[in-house]
Amino acid sequence: LAHGCPLPAIVAAFGFDERTVKNWQQKVGEHSKKVHQHQVGQSRLDLGQVQADEIKVKTQRGTIWMALALMVSTRLWLGGVISAKRDKRLIRALVGQIRQIALYRPLLIAVDGLPSYVKAFQEAFRTKLPRCGQAGRSRLRAWSELYIVQVIKKRSVGSFSVIRRIVQGSAEQITALLKLTQGGGKINTAYVERLNATFRQRLSFLTRRTRHLAQKPETLEAGMYFLGCMYNFCTYHQSLRVPLLLPDRSTRWLQRTPAIAAGLTDHKWSIEELLRFKVPPPRWTPPKQRGRPSNATLALIKRWAS
Repeated sequence: LAHGCPLPAIVAAFGFDERTVKNWQQKVGEHSKKVHQHQVGQSRLDLGQVQADEIKVKTQRGTIWMALALMVSTRLWLGGVISAKRDKRLIRALVGQIRQIALYRPLLIAVDGLPSYVKAFQEAFRTKLPRCGQAGRSRLRAWSELYIVQVIKKRSVGSFSVIRRIVQGSAEQITALLKLTQGGGKINTAYVERLNATFRQRLSFLTRRTRHLAQKPETLEAGMYFLGCMYNFCTYHQSLRVPLLLPDRSTRWLQRTPAIAAGLTDHKWSIEELLRFKVPPPRWTPPKQRGRPSNATLALIKRWAS
């Protein structure tokens, strides 16, 4: 399912019922979503440079959009959002996932020419200032080291042009971040476009001009999270390997996954390890209620506090 094999081919090859395979796909997608939210969504990382882009997906019920984000230096897939429209709600949901992971460090954002990105990042990447005894809502201060660039591609009959625009930040600071995160080069969105190509290659209903279309958004979301977790934890990436010098002056290459490069794990996961990973339950919080709490609730709060 995570290597581009259509569901009818799996049914023909292994003899399973089609409804059984769909049920497995849905269950593994729900589990992978929990794993991603626990391992990646709750982590705090110095992202350096983030690239975001959208994929237009054809389904049996029309067109929907999938927005993805990538940490450039480690190739870590940060998350994705699916929506029926390419609107502000889609972009804000994706930016919210990035904001939850990002530490307050110099951060370069590279996106396409969609105007919603700029305002969504500027609104999300703000911190609250102390009120100092003043009543009312806390004031928000924008991140001083947030840099935003856009890569706008224009196609016309017989011509193709690329415009690289700096929206926020100075050219010197952006050049330094490019050198730190990708080794130099120009402003680009090539890394997230390669991620898009990987998703299109390894999810059968994302392939261009395919007849195996997704039936429901839930199916697309399940495939996105399953492939994303395999991409982060179960797949070596040649661009992430590092040289290991041996005493006999020979060199061996140490292979790494995006999760290893980001410091989220110390080894490559197998598919069985991914599917058997036990996600801990969320932290319990006492329910909000009016009036005096019961003795049972007070005893539970006391036990939880201790």
